[in-house]
Amino acid sequence: MFVDQVKIYVKGGDGGNGMVAFRREKYVPDGGPAGGDGGKGADVILQVEEGLRTLMDFRYKRHFKANRGEHGMSKNQHGRNSEAMIVKVPPGTVVMDDDTKETLADLTEHGQQYVVAKGGRGGRGNTRFATPRNPAPEVSENGEPGQERYVVLELKVLADVGLVGFPSVGKSTLLSVVSAAKPKIAEYHFTTIVPNLGVVETEDGRSFVMADLPGLIQGAHEGVGLGHQFLRHIERTRVIIHVVDMGGLEGRDPYEDYKTINEELKEYNLRLTERAQIVVANKMDMPDAEENLEIFKQQVGEEVKVFPISALTRSGLRDLLYAVADELEHAPEYPLYEEEEAIEQRVVYKHEKEEEDFRITRDPDGAYVLSGEKLEKLFVMTNFNHEESIKRFARQLRGMGVDEALRARGAKDGDIVRLQKYEFEFVE
Repeated sequence: MFVDQVKIYVKGGDGGNGMVAFRREKYVPDGGPAGGDGGKGADVILQVEEGLRTLMDFRYKRHFKANRGEHGMSKNQHGRNSEAMIVKVPPGTVVMDDDTKETLADLTEHGQQYVVAKGGRGGRGNTRFATPRNPAPEVSENGEPGQERYVVLELKVLADVGLVGFPSVGKSTLLSVVSAAKPKIAEYHFTTIVPNLGVVETEDGRSFVMADLPGLIQGAHEGVGLGHQFLRHIERTRVIIHVVDMGGLEGRDPYEDYKTINEELKEYNLRLTERAQIVVANKMDMPDAEENLEIFKQQVGEEVKVFPISALTRSGLRDLLYAVADELEHAPEYPLYEEEEAIEQRVVYKHEKEEEDFRITRDPDGAYVLSGEKLEKLFVMTNFNHEESIKRFARQLRGMGVDEALRARGAKDGDIVRLQKYEFEFVE
C-alpha cells in the first residue's frame, strides 16, 4: 500500500535535572557547592533516506519521544547529553505543523535533516547559583521540557515530468515503453492508484524522471475520484505531459477531456498553469484516430503543439521524448511554498502586543488558575525539594507581577491558586 500523508506526534527529550551537592572530602574544610548541571535532551530529527519510497512505516509507529538528558551528579559532574533521535523519511517529504498549517520544511535530498522537535536544556546545578552573599546555595533547576507538537508529513513524488489525463488514456502504457518501470496496466478505470516512477533516457543521452500519476476526473480538485491523492504529486513536476485518447473508444470527446483536465489543474493550484505542458495524442493506431486528431488540432488552435503517438506500437515516441528533454533544459524549478522574496521594499512597522507571561482565570469552585508558557516552564524547572528553590520561584512570580495581578482580581489570604495539576494557598 502506498502511504503519502500521515500525522505524527514528536517530542524532544527533557533536559536532565541539575543537582544540589557539596564537597565532602577529607582534609578539605568548608567544601563549597559541587552539584553538576543536567545534560541536554535529545532532538527529534527528520532525515531523508534515499531508499524509502512511501510513508508506510508511519502507519505502525506515529509517536516519537526522544530520550531525556542525564541528571547532573556530585563533584561538579555534568550529565551526559542525549543523542538525537533520527527519523527516516523518503525524499519529497513536506513537513507541516498540524496546528498552524505552516510549512516547516521541504526535504528532497539524501541526508538532508530538519530538527522537528528540539530537546530541552539541562537544569543548572547549585554550583551555578553560588554568590559572595550565598556561597553555599541549596538551589538547582530541573531540566527544561522538550518541544512537542503534532506534524503532518506529506509525500510529493520527485519527478521532472508528470503524465496527466483521464483514466485509461494510456499513461501507464506510455511509461512502461519509455522506461524500465512496470506499472499495472488493465482495461478498467483507475488501474493506477499510486504514482509510478520511471527513468527515461533519450537516444542522445539525456535523461529525466517521469511519473505516471493516478487518473483525473471532473471535480478532482474537490476530492472526487482520487482527487488530492493525485494532485499533490504533480506540484513538483516541471513539465506536464497531457495525454489525450484519440481513439474515442469510450465515446468521450478528446477536446472536452483536454479542457476538463486543464480546469482541474487550475482549480487545484493556479501555479500549475505556469508549467510547460506538452499535449500527446495517444492511441493513433485506432481506426478513427486520424480524423479525431484533425478536429482536435482545429479546436485547440495552432499555438498548441500536439504530438501524435501510439504507446502500443511505439510510433512517435522519439520526437516526443526529444521535445520533453528540450523543454526540461529551460524549465524552472517551482517551490512548493512561497519563500519570502529578498527584495527591497517599503517596510511598515506595526505595534504588536507582546504575548503575556501569564494569564489568570477562575474555576467554577472559585479557585484562581494560572497559565502561560513562560510561567509553566519556570514551574516545571523548579526543584521543590529544597526550600531555597521554592523561595526563588516565589521571587520570580513576584517579579513577573503575579502577586499584584491576583490581588487585583480579588484574591485574599487563604484562597486556592492552581498551576497545572498543583494547588497553592495565596498568602498575604
